[in-house]
Amino acid sequence: MNVTVLKDYEEMSKAAAEKIAEIINANPNALVCFAAGSTPIGTFEVLAHLAANKKVDFGSCKFVGLDEWVGMDKNDSGSCQETLWKTLFLPLKIKEENICFFDAKAKDLQQECQRVDEYIMDHGNIDLMLLGIGVNGHLGFNEPGVSFNCLSHVVNLDENTKSVGQKYFETQRELSKGITLGTQHIMDSNTVILIANGANKAEAVHRMIHGEVTNELPATILQTHRDCYVYLEEGAFRR
Repeated sequence: MNVTVLKDYEEMSKAAAEKIAEIINANPNALVCFAAGSTPIGTFEVLAHLAANKKVDFGSCKFVGLDEWVGMDKNDSGSCQETLWKTLFLPLKIKEENICFFDAKAKDLQQECQRVDEYIMDHGNIDLMLLGIGVNGHLGFNEPGVSFNCLSHVVNLDENTKSVGQKYFETQRELSKGITLGTQHIMDSNTVILIANGANKAEAVHRMIHGEVTNELPATILQTHRDCYVYLEEGAFRR
């Protein structure tokens, strides 16, 4: 685990974006998985700037979604898909045919899990993942107690996730289940980049780096990943 502490959110976002660009330039046909949420927005803005200046080209990349709130899709404001379209796919001019996302409104969610697992398998695993970390240590919707060898699955959301998740929506939403790639996908990916900012993440980040590897704080599994880069804004780092 390679940990870099930056002075502020802007520097953290820039460092993560430059690492992503380096990886994509070395592998233009990469299968990529980027988390939604508020933390990566700065990174996406830097990537859009780099792409506009022809410093990186995502045109040949394929994208797979990390997670989604069950019952939502890209037409739901605040959903993971809607956020990624607004902050990443549209600015980078990504074609819809190059994106595989969970249909979290599907009648058969297990079939959806299988479909996405097969998509990843067909592309030979994920080349690059950009993740955030929850205050409870989750990665995607891999909540505390998750199996470390699971693939895509439907999950009952942690109370903390349900509470924090309301910030993405203009009105109160019923958040009970999520659909997510599994920890096995994360561990099988060639490179993982994790970013975190804010003092509210400091405890989870500290345990992720220094704590015992345990599924009670899922992010600790990254200690055992073969190529993991962690970029932290100072506030998220406890010395």
